Amino acid sequence: MIKSIKKQVMHSYPGMVALVTVSHNGTDNIMAAGWHTYISYEPPMYGVAIGRERFTYQLIKEAGKFAINFLPFEKSSFIQQSGVVSGAEVNKFELGKMGFDRGIATNSPILHDAYIAYECEVIDVNTYGDHDLFVGNIVQFYRDNHKFHEDGLPNFEKLSIPLYLGRSIYTRVDKNSTFISHHKDTD
Repeated sequence: MIKSIKKQVMHSYPGMVALVTVSHNGTDNIMAAGWHTYISYEPPMYGVAIGRERFTYQLIKEAGKFAINFLPFEKSSFIQQSGVVSGAEVNKFELGKMGFDRGIATNSPILHDAYIAYECEVIDVNTYGDHDLFVGNIVQFYRDNHKFHEDGLPNFEKLSIPLYLGRSIYTRVDKNSTFISHHKDTD
């Protein structure tokens, strides 16, 4: 039986970690974000919660655009590093030896190793407690087609997706994972 406790419980894991990239006035930065989500399918919108003390926060606020990148499990060390080192103190791309190209719509870094990436233009920012939720229209999509089947589902023979468990621990969804389909043709 579940019991009441006296301290706060933050349970949103396991979950995917998005890498948020931004470029503003010649400064490129990246941060790991655990709190992110699709907001709308049509038009496509994505949201990410960012603490106001983060270096990335001010860059996105000023640039008005950002990108969301998802990396495979093999890059989980870089994902973790991106969330614990400040871009105000070090170039995280150089530190992690992570290459990128410029996004065609926002100029934000699109990571070479990303299997999915979205470029977003900020349309709304709202404060919720100690974070602000940046919502962006997705203006450009990227996908590594070699890691997906024709129907758009991941090809787990070629892709291992990291899931963050909390406390710097990751696991993965891959070809050895168990999958159950609950597909239903009607609502």
